[in-house]
Amino acid sequence: MKIEDTVDTFNSLVKRRGFIWGPSPEIYGGFAGFYSYGPSGMALKNNILEMFRRECRYFGFGEVECPTIMPSIVWEASGHIERFIDPILRCPKCNTFYRADKFLQEKLPDIMIDGLSFEAMENLVNKNDLACPKCDTKFKKIEEYNLMLKTSVGNDVTAYLRPETATTTYLLFNRLDQDARRQYPIKVYQFGKAYRNEISPRQGVLRMRAFDQFELQMFISKDQEMEFHDFEEIKKNKLPLLDWKIQERGIDNPNLISLEEAIKTNILKKPAYAYCLYVGYHLTKILDIPDDLIRFRQHSLNERAHYADDAWDLEIKTRQYGWVEICGIHDRTDYDLKRHAEFSKQNFEISMGSDPSSKEVPQVLEIAFGIDRILYTLLETAFSGEEGRIILKLKPILAPNTVAVFPLVRNKEKIRNLALNVHRTLLENRIGSFFDAAGSIGKRYRRQDELGTKWCITIDYESLEDNTVTCRDRDSMEQERIPISDLAEIIKKKQQE
Repeated sequence: MKIEDTVDTFNSLVKRRGFIWGPSPEIYGGFAGFYSYGPSGMALKNNILEMFRRECRYFGFGEVECPTIMPSIVWEASGHIERFIDPILRCPKCNTFYRADKFLQEKLPDIMIDGLSFEAMENLVNKNDLACPKCDTKFKKIEEYNLMLKTSVGNDVTAYLRPETATTTYLLFNRLDQDARRQYPIKVYQFGKAYRNEISPRQGVLRMRAFDQFELQMFISKDQEMEFHDFEEIKKNKLPLLDWKIQERGIDNPNLISLEEAIKTNILKKPAYAYCLYVGYHLTKILDIPDDLIRFRQHSLNERAHYADDAWDLEIKTRQYGWVEICGIHDRTDYDLKRHAEFSKQNFEISMGSDPSSKEVPQVLEIAFGIDRILYTLLETAFSGEEGRIILKLKPILAPNTVAVFPLVRNKEKIRNLALNVHRTLLENRIGSFFDAAGSIGKRYRRQDELGTKWCITIDYESLEDNTVTCRDRDSMEQERIPISDLAEIIKKKQQE
């Protein structure tokens, strides 16, 4: 297949097989920036979340959940009302507007736009005589556009939908400190909806107005950041790092370097922060995304948030959109807790070292995943077209169906009943099984290949005689006979291989 045909086929598959639908609501023409997940998409998302939650428990992170709507004072304290803005170009004639940095990057691909000030971007617009694509009227100036979604609660109390889950986690600090009995670092994560009033959302679920985040936070002392015990266990691991100095030389290929070496050469400053990069990398790698499609890209000094001591994006290379950020790892210093302490009139200074008289506000290290972006990039990297066969090579534990069970002949009652019994037995063993008796056996195989189902079980005439079934592998298409009595245990064992 040609690449363009592959992209079209992939986009069709995602909708046709019930992964992602939209923009929603489709029956009313769609509302930009809002998408729905079908049964296959939700099954895949939940499998990702189940895996992430299990791994977070291994790393010592506990889960919290917070409201998605907060009063305006929260967002004043966090700086979102003042600073959570995008630069826009508004056409003075037709009133169409565009996000300035994205528009400039598209029109001037050889210039690094990320991190430029509003004034610098405005100079580029004027210097290059850029005009509105819709009516060819020249732009005049760049305006500010706040991404917060405003609402009211109760008797017209002003509130906002959260633009990320992180802030709502920080508001729990006093409770977390008490719950952890002041044993640091405190590790927590939160999964949930966030909302951003994007100017012109594009690229499907990669840029939505309502989306899911999975954000890990670590509250830690300055001393612990530099003397971090957990770093010793993972420091030999190599990660693909593209630091900002390399990027300035026009290089976009990362260096595979151990975290220990990255600390020694000052690519990374703090062992605890390096550990956070590793956790983000580990959660990505367990999804079976190929090594050559993963990199960490460091933010330049101009690109970083004003409070950040360091920031790296974990990116996946896609065929349709190039490098896509799926996770941001941020050293947020003590900015958030100090701001909320100031606005709430709370004291967040605590004793974190051996000297009880020495107090400090904890630092915050963050690992922020966009689950919708993970789901999209996982689907794209797992997609392949081989000899006219469309396959999603998903890890069995992630696929919507682990196995599918087919009666070879659907109108033979004994074969159908045995197939249903096999299906129910697999479900009783908590193996995700799907029963399908419609169409030819070849078409049923193809349907499951498209969903990423690793094994298809066929019950035939021979099964009635010797209580065995045919197990067909998705990738190799090899078949083997397996006793029905051993099937559940064999599938469980195969899942772990």
